[in-house]
Amino acid sequence: TGAISSLQRQMEIQESELRRIKSEKELLQKQLRVREVQFQAVSDKLCSLTEEQRHEEAVVMMEEENQNLQQVVAEQEFQLAEQNKLISELQGTISQLQAEVVTTRLHLLEQKQAQKETQSQFEALQHTELQTRVALELISSKFERYRNKIIQATFSVEGIQDPQGELTDDELLEAMQKIFNERTEFQQMLKNKSSR
Repeated sequence: TGAISSLQRQMEIQESELRRIKSEKELLQKQLRVREVQFQAVSDKLCSLTEEQRHEEAVVMMEEENQNLQQVVAEQEFQLAEQNKLISELQGTISQLQAEVVTTRLHLLEQKQAQKETQSQFEALQHTELQTRVALELISSKFERYRNKIIQATFSVEGIQDPQGELTDDELLEAMQKIFNERTEFQQMLKNKSSR
């Protein structure tokens, strides 16, 4: 937004300069028309003189006026050419600034769109995280109940001492292995007795 404002300010300055130059151009054209009127007045004055006077004075005055007018016209044509060149440059600069404004606005729109997409992805990730946490809590709860049932079943067996305090997984596995080994030994003993 700051870049667009800066570009627009530059464009306004260039347009103001363009208006000033066009105004100066119009003033020069007016001055040229005034010179043409003066030249016409001189021509009219010559018409009222006698033929000989008219001829002599006309030659002198025409030469002087012609030189003056040629100099003025040359100067004004030079100034007009310079102003036309400057106007062309200013119009090119304005076009470039307008293109930069459009590009900057498009870039801002792309950034906003990317920000919306990122926000949408972030919200989707948050939702997925929440679902995962709920599922994890549910699994943890089921696992804890299952573990408690295993503990109850393990330590309800005759001959197994109740745990002292919090029971680790290794201690639970050790107790279950002990029951399994005792059952295996007992079954082996029964087989030996039955074979005898």
